[in-house]
Amino acid sequence: MENKYHAPVMLAECIDALQIKPNGRYVDITFGGGGHSRAILNALGPKGVLIAFDQDEDAKANLPHDKRLVFIDQNFEFIGNHLDYQGLLPVDGILADLGVSSHQFDVADRGFSFRFDEADLDMRMLAVDNANNPSAAYLLNNYSEQQLADILFQYGELNNARSLAAAICQYRTGMPIQKVLHLKEAIQKQTPKFGDYKFYAQVFQALRIAVNREMDVLKSFLKQVPQILAPKGRLVVMSYHSLEDRLVKNYIASGDFSGEVNKDFFGNVQKPLLAINRKVIVANEEELALNPRARSAKLRIAEKP
Repeated sequence: MENKYHAPVMLAECIDALQIKPNGRYVDITFGGGGHSRAILNALGPKGVLIAFDQDEDAKANLPHDKRLVFIDQNFEFIGNHLDYQGLLPVDGILADLGVSSHQFDVADRGFSFRFDEADLDMRMLAVDNANNPSAAYLLNNYSEQQLADILFQYGELNNARSLAAAICQYRTGMPIQKVLHLKEAIQKQTPKFGDYKFYAQVFQALRIAVNREMDVLKSFLKQVPQILAPKGRLVVMSYHSLEDRLVKNYIASGDFSGEVNKDFFGNVQKPLLAINRKVIVANEEELALNPRARSAKLRIAEKP
């Protein structure tokens, strides 16, 4: 089931990085298809515990029947509160696979992929009908030109963000942007003749990050990690684009998202985690041949002193 939903990326590397103790307590903050979680459970003994988070209703279909598994159907933004409430602090390891699952990309009505022209522009990680979380279509039809330009530039790293935002605002004066095709039509003149796949990927990434507040959620999560981990506990993070990886790298290196090192009165560097791998880990050629979506994955490992 999990392979159809989402093939776990760098599975062996993640499990090795966690250094799982049979009776330990571990967290998978994005359960998804359950591939990584199953591997953790296989490494745990009868008294071990795995806590899995996932806010996507579709992920529940992949839950194994295992008494050692505690499933929390929430976003991991407030992970510390949830673990404290459940009496599950501290933990010996945390796995964070930050990517959108293959299932979410492949189901047209989720709106994550630019491959489905007739799909609604939803992009919410939560249930599609969740009215409390605005969809991508809402952003495109209601945000100001400046707000849209900021989203496209900051989260999509698009140099023509201003002209894209202007084209979107011009298009929506004639009709609302509800479908993937509408967005493509709106930005048709700004779309390169060659490299359109990468261009659309950047546009859709920017909107998805904004809709789900992904950067804010990641920052909140990382700040809580030092309080959640037991001494010698491991943080294992897989990111899939430079914005995520930069935040993770800087926080591990300095305890600050800007990467600026803080020192105490005596000049000692103050950082809550120690980097285990100085050089980022990427998928090997064998895995890339089987799962091309692993190509952008970057793995970083840290340990609490």
